[in-house]
Amino acid sequence: MELLLIRHAEPVKVVDATGPADPDLCDRGVRQSTLLAEFLSHEGIDAIYSSPMRRAIQTAAPLGEITSLAPAVVEGLAEFDRQATTYIPIEELRRTRDERFLAMLEDDYSSWGIDMGEFRSRVVEAFEAIIDAHAGDRVAAFCHGGVINAYVGHILGLSRSSFFAPDYTSVSRIAASRSGVRSVLRLNEVGHLRGHSLLESTV
Repeated sequence: MELLLIRHAEPVKVVDATGPADPDLCDRGVRQSTLLAEFLSHEGIDAIYSSPMRRAIQTAAPLGEITSLAPAVVEGLAEFDRQATTYIPIEELRRTRDERFLAMLEDDYSSWGIDMGEFRSRVVEAFEAIIDAHAGDRVAAFCHGGVINAYVGHILGLSRSSFFAPDYTSVSRIAASRSGVRSVLRLNEVGHLRGHSLLESTV
């Protein structure tokens, strides 16, 4: 089967919420998710899964409408920052050289209070369950940069929690055989965003 790992579209910034930040998509993010749905509409998607977080659910919605497939929410696809009361896009953290971003470069996620080994195990378990349920299918899973890094890093045998920065609505493709072999086909497809001034690198 082919598993499409899709990072959510661009969300709004949330600072000091009374509970988990869990942001909605911004206007640019809505446009990104629409273009992604159009891009994937002819790929023969058999099932759609989503993280329980709003930015992933809202990114999955346009593809669900086009394909008439209801996205199934999987708790194991939630990002490591799920309980944080502030959400600042990683791109802003990088631009401002925020101390949390600098710590991540050192593979230090202690400011989120998360055991990244446990996080990776949870992500791997969630994706493997999806794979087991969809032999021979093509499945789209809407999730997060940390989740994508965790599963791809697991496949590649990498020890770091993060080794690349997926773009908004990027598609990374995994081939999963019945024998248990997992192969990375492509990382970070963003052709659907080019020419629309919607890539982070263009703004």
